[in-house]
Amino acid sequence: MANSFDEAAKNKWKSYFLMFIFSLIIIALGYVFGMVYGKGNSGIIIAFMVLAFCIAIVMGLISYYWGDKAALSISKARPATRKDHAYLINTVEGLAIAAGIPKPAIYVLPDQSINAFATGRNPEHASIAVTEGALKKLNRQELEGVIAHEMSHVKNYDMLLMTITVILVGLIVLLSDIFLRSLFFRGDDRDRDGGNWIFLLIGIALAILAPIIAELIKLAISRKREYAADATGAILNRNPQGLANALKKIQKDSEVTKVSTKATAHMYFSNPLRKGFWNNLFSTHPPIEERIRRLEAM
Repeated sequence: MANSFDEAAKNKWKSYFLMFIFSLIIIALGYVFGMVYGKGNSGIIIAFMVLAFCIAIVMGLISYYWGDKAALSISKARPATRKDHAYLINTVEGLAIAAGIPKPAIYVLPDQSINAFATGRNPEHASIAVTEGALKKLNRQELEGVIAHEMSHVKNYDMLLMTITVILVGLIVLLSDIFLRSLFFRGDDRDRDGGNWIFLLIGIALAILAPIIAELIKLAISRKREYAADATGAILNRNPQGLANALKKIQKDSEVTKVSTKATAHMYFSNPLRKGFWNNLFSTHPPIEERIRRLEAM
């Protein structure tokens, strides 16, 4: 089994590779936009490609440096205090020492569901947030299991990998949506040249397929990282059953995580969205039953 150093190194390289792949998709969208709207003018085509690439870079930098602050703000997180959350703080400090990383900043979420998330661009700039519901409903071993899971995300650079993925997927969806919507405003001022219509059709196909492909890549990466964090967290905490029991309590818990959004759902320990066919189909988390099965088999 690969150790956490291997996982961290792999995730760094995956982050670079994903940036390259998504950048190619974004540049391809820019090229098609340029062909359709620039009518073959090479200067306009290059301008569209450069603009699309620059937008991707800016969005990536914003998410890298300020994504964690935005996630904490959206979730209404407040700093944990020694007076009210001594055990939580001690648990995070102990697991950080065991993981060999700096202690993350610790936050509490005003929510009665059982959940938690980690955020930040690297172990030196990381935060772990836990819901009030998790602090009330989980026993010591279960809470330690959940925090160990989140600590694994921090140590393995999962947050960097998923932040880059989510932002670039969102950008691809946005560019595709702009392109498709703009077609309705072109009216009769369309070039009748056959070549341009070919690129128009290619552009429509790419604008429809690119977000789907990008979303599937995101879901596959996110689900794999959850399995890996479960395994690494169980090893870090030396108690896979504690983490499995926490998942069992989440299965039975009727509370829904109200402080989450679709934009932040991928960050949480368990899927925070309401159960339903579409939410389950496009969930960023693997089935809880399978997570429990794998943990109990360790």
